Amino acid sequence: MTASFYPLLATVAAYLLGSLSFAVIVSRAMGLNDPRTYGSKNPGATNVLRSGSKAAAIVTLLFDALKGWLPVVLVRWFGRPYGMEEGTVALVGLAAFLGHLWPVFFRFEGGKGVATALGVLLGISGWLGLATLLTWIIIAFFFRYSSLASLAAALFAPLYYVLFGGVAWYTDARIGVAIAVMSALLAWRHRENIQRLVKGTESRLGAKKSQPKAGAPRA
Repeated sequence: MTASFYPLLATVAAYLLGSLSFAVIVSRAMGLNDPRTYGSKNPGATNVLRSGSKAAAIVTLLFDALKGWLPVVLVRWFGRPYGMEEGTVALVGLAAFLGHLWPVFFRFEGGKGVATALGVLLGISGWLGLATLLTWIIIAFFFRYSSLASLAAALFAPLYYVLFGGVAWYTDARIGVAIAVMSALLAWRHRENIQRLVKGTESRLGAKKSQPKAGAPRA
């Protein structure tokens, strides 16, 4: 029982941490409109940026990434004596990501998970996270679409993990599956963005946004 208790406890804790919607929390703390009431209505850093507060967007981005990174590295650093190894790393990383997508504290209405997924990847391997982040930056710089950059990063992350496994980092099939699941869910959460990209109506980075609409927050 003990052998399965600690991995289960870590997985539940990771999900609860992932369920903290920092876009909403930071916006409330800084006196901004609820990000679920304007723009894309997505509780994420990109939509918080549409409030006009770069500081709030940066803080949101960092905390969303942190909640993906922290459970993974805690298991990596301290989990072995409690029977938590690579399988638990895969579980807690995926759990934190799922918490962001479907947060129990916010009526299961979460964001798209880009920053949290990046945090998980950084926890698995700093080089893997940096390679994925660099992919996002390159696509965003040349095409000016955050959604397209996120989709490209989601596509390449599992490929990087497999192609450079054994060279830049140690690979484990369970972690590979977790990364592939996150990538697939990221693409699915961006399905509306894909439709707008095809139609040519997707908003570009740096484009002027409409002001947030007044309305009661969906708490």
